[in-house]
Amino acid sequence: MDYVPLTSFRRPIDAVVMQHHSIAATPMPAHAVNKWDALREITTARKRLGLTDRDLTVLQALLSFHPGTALDDPTKLVVFPSNRAICERLNGMPCSTMRRHLARLIDSGLLLRRDSPNGKRYQRRIGNEAFGFDLSPLARRFAEFATLAESVQAEARQIAHLRETIRLMRRDLLALIEATEASPAAMTQIDQLATILRRQLEIPALEQIITRLKLLIDELRHAANIAPVTAAKTAEMGTTDSQNEQHQQRSNNNPIESEKGCEQVDAANAEPDLPLSLIASACPEVFGYAQHPVRHWHGFVDLVEKVRPMMGIATQVWQDAKQVMGIENAAVTLAAMLQRFGEIRSAGAYLRILTAKARDGGFSVRPMVMAALRREPGMSSQL
Repeated sequence: MDYVPLTSFRRPIDAVVMQHHSIAATPMPAHAVNKWDALREITTARKRLGLTDRDLTVLQALLSFHPGTALDDPTKLVVFPSNRAICERLNGMPCSTMRRHLARLIDSGLLLRRDSPNGKRYQRRIGNEAFGFDLSPLARRFAEFATLAESVQAEARQIAHLRETIRLMRRDLLALIEATEASPAAMTQIDQLATILRRQLEIPALEQIITRLKLLIDELRHAANIAPVTAAKTAEMGTTDSQNEQHQQRSNNNPIESEKGCEQVDAANAEPDLPLSLIASACPEVFGYAQHPVRHWHGFVDLVEKVRPMMGIATQVWQDAKQVMGIENAAVTLAAMLQRFGEIRSAGAYLRILTAKARDGGFSVRPMVMAALRREPGMSSQL
């Protein structure tokens, strides 16, 4: 009777085993791979590889059993720690949990299992043959991991660019809605868009949003008979402060100097001539203190009333500002001050100066808000 090897009675070789044979046949790279560089690339590309952060924690623990940092000699890339030793390095992770993550690493082709005849992990004294977990796939597949990581980073950059484009388009929409007095339906679409953008959207979904916003912007421009802004028109814009209310960035923190570009307008009107949505876009800092979305002026005033003591503004100074500017205008002024709070030496003294200017008709909140809007291109999450 001929000898029949035990492997003939095992289950058929599946795709995972075939993959492992393919990895083992892949030549080692010409230059040694740093094991921590490999881990960083795998971490970046973990979603593409179907791995979780816990899987990578187990992989990091296994790498710590390999002496040195270079993955070069394939005969020295087998680590053979016991389950107990691995769990100790994982701060007491249960053995069953650790084994589940190990299985995922092996199925993903990041590790190869080198089994001994008795299933134990050890190194022979003669010949230094080791049985345990082979780390050589980390070096053999390093170029693949680096390519995947670069692809993930490029996709992340594209997503960030698309989201920034959407934020700028929302700002343009708010300005068009203000100029055209568009129907509440347009503002409702912006509110819905803000809710959608809180999700982790993929590139196709973001591109669809941009297409929809372009159609809405074109519609509002057509309704207002406004031609699209071109580079030539931008170059033709006036360059004086009185024409464009341009913000001049200075290194000093003098509150009077920072407001020299303000227009001389009548501040007696207690009702702001700016929509609350524009205030939220220009001064998002104050909305971070809101427990609920702020939709109306009375809610905005209540919010500023709560923030005002944190800014170190005395009650009497605040009362004077409200009496001179009007409650809503004073609240907008504080929101704009909070947006650049780090540049103001004394918020109370600053507000007294602005109140005095408003009493003489020399202060308006509009230039202050527009300057803040130019500083803050993003949109508030409250919109």
